[in-house]
Amino acid sequence: MPYRTAPVATSKMPPGIPFIIGNEAAERFSFYGMKAILFVFMTTALLNHAGAPDLMGEAEATKWLHIYVAAVYLTPLLGGLLADIWLGKYRAIILLSLLCCLGHLVLYLDNTRQGLFWGLTLVALGAGGMKPCVASHVGDQFGTSNARLLPRIYYWFYFAINVGSFLSILLTPWLRHHHGVHVAFAVPGLFMALATFIFWLGRHQFAHIPPEPREFLDELRKPQVLRSLVGLLGIYLFIAMFWSLFDQTASRWVSQASRMDLNLLGVTVLPDQLQSVNPAFIMLLIPIFSLVIYPLLGRLMAVTPLRKIGLGFALAAASFMIPAWVEAWILAGEKPSIWWQVLAYFLLTGAEVMISITALEFSYTQAPARLKSFIMGLFYASVFLGNVFTAAVNWSIEKTGLASNLNGPAYYWFFVKCMAVTTVLFVFVVRFYQGRTYLQEEKTTPQVLM
Repeated sequence: MPYRTAPVATSKMPPGIPFIIGNEAAERFSFYGMKAILFVFMTTALLNHAGAPDLMGEAEATKWLHIYVAAVYLTPLLGGLLADIWLGKYRAIILLSLLCCLGHLVLYLDNTRQGLFWGLTLVALGAGGMKPCVASHVGDQFGTSNARLLPRIYYWFYFAINVGSFLSILLTPWLRHHHGVHVAFAVPGLFMALATFIFWLGRHQFAHIPPEPREFLDELRKPQVLRSLVGLLGIYLFIAMFWSLFDQTASRWVSQASRMDLNLLGVTVLPDQLQSVNPAFIMLLIPIFSLVIYPLLGRLMAVTPLRKIGLGFALAAASFMIPAWVEAWILAGEKPSIWWQVLAYFLLTGAEVMISITALEFSYTQAPARLKSFIMGLFYASVFLGNVFTAAVNWSIEKTGLASNLNGPAYYWFFVKCMAVTTVLFVFVVRFYQGRTYLQEEKTTPQVLM
């Protein structure tokens, strides 16, 4: 297969970008579509091998969901190493995409706990493993001559993620409700196959950075690289708490929504369908932050990546106050409007724009050339840690009687306090971070290898 081993010196957008964006939109449709119905599936439609209901309670389903999400964001470490040391990003993405397709097939065919386990395991290995490869493959298409376009393309990359997730979160709960879980699981699987095909179509348009295991190890031995790595790990530990809050939109927030007035602009929405508000707000807020909010903040202070992340932490803490108040109203016998959750989503999505998009670009530019997939995998491991924390809290509620201390509104206030402490510590610790920007070296003309 002919391929370019470095970005071509140009001031224009690289030719492989449309294939990456198309792939990401379809792959995220697949991932978020299945995730959107997972909690409701486990609590209302799970079967045993005899075909009888084998349903999970709220705490058990929350634990399962967050263990799955945690696995999706731990396997990026494996995928990053696979790409940087052995296969290269393109081949790793194709292989892991096929594995993900197989996982969706298992979920479609087997609605028991065994099918759930193996289906989620394969999807976690495939979808999780390819994450750092795709995110760093985007950056690999750029060199110093068009580096100014890098922030813009990560915004578009994130926009594509949320186009896919918005459409899938609207569609798959509707499919589950009207046509059953088999159809609802089948459609995300078909979109995963489409994502794989789109990426394969762009194979001759990409700049392919080949794996260099010796250079990988040499980079890890450099003192300045080790210092940067330690600093990045510290930042990722703080970001983990944000993901602990954020991913509860697929578990606790769904459960709470089922006890609220679900009338939204005259339409009764499904509890798991409301998650589509998040990607809708992402598509709205990305240009607002880029064109309005960041320039206004720039008049008051230097808007650095780490300051964006710190402000996002504070906004995330504020967002979780709303479901705490809502839970108190529900316990008092009221049925609050779902608009309160919409407001909470608006604040949490603002935090996501400031934290997640910023951290993606920051992780790529702070990673040495031969470690980019691996370090992107470390960033995604922050999502793993956040979901492990949430799963551990819910395991304690389920098994050890912690429910008396974290019942109702107290559950949400616990996470508000955790996020507030994280914000204060982050502001203090990041003052000591020292980093360096790394971009891929360019070729003035394409180098074609047969």
